[in-house]
Amino acid sequence: MGAAGDVESGRDDDDEVIRRETSEFDRGLSFFDAIYGFAVTLLIANVDLPEPEAWRDLESLGQSGLGQQLFGVVLSFVVICALWRVNVRLVKALEGLDGPMMVANLAAAGLVILVPFTTDAISNPQTSDLALPSVLYALNIAGVSLAQSAVYQLGRRAGLERRPPSARENRWLLLAALTTPAVFVLSIPVALTVGSAAAQWSWVSLIVLLPLTGRAAGHAAER
Repeated sequence: MGAAGDVESGRDDDDEVIRRETSEFDRGLSFFDAIYGFAVTLLIANVDLPEPEAWRDLESLGQSGLGQQLFGVVLSFVVICALWRVNVRLVKALEGLDGPMMVANLAAAGLVILVPFTTDAISNPQTSDLALPSVLYALNIAGVSLAQSAVYQLGRRAGLERRPPSARENRWLLLAALTTPAVFVLSIPVALTVGSAAAQWSWVSLIVLLPLTGRAAGHAAER
């Protein structure tokens, strides 16, 4: 009786998992890919066409604020593409997606859609010097990264990894995954006390930190 109940329960749990080999899994993956692609496309809407007189020479064009807006587009283009790559890598490491993992992935996708909005705030010449835009942008990116990390950790708890890592390896993987949100969250007090420019420069540290933590996670996997 108990064994039959366990089998039935296991069957119910398995029915809630969208397996990799199914068309439903492919449709879900395409849906998330489309959201990241749409968010990237929306970035260009943040660029305001300068007035006709600004096109007389490069100096006038630079003073129009166009360069600052384009920098915001490039920055968030790189960020969204990096987040998309992380999402692809996470899903690739899993056998399927269950309900909680889908919720976490939807949360990440929903926050990705907000990136063009927060990008406009940090790249608009009239608001870029304020602390709040940098704070909101940092919270936005940190939220996406944390939601993505939750997808993998929920998959690990559900036993859906294609190659289950050891506890030690998972700790290093988690450290690598938390590096991005940690840097963005720590930039918030910098923005509030020192200024938005200093906070945004602190994000550059990820160029060094991410390869270091990724290499450490790789060494842990080899051991």
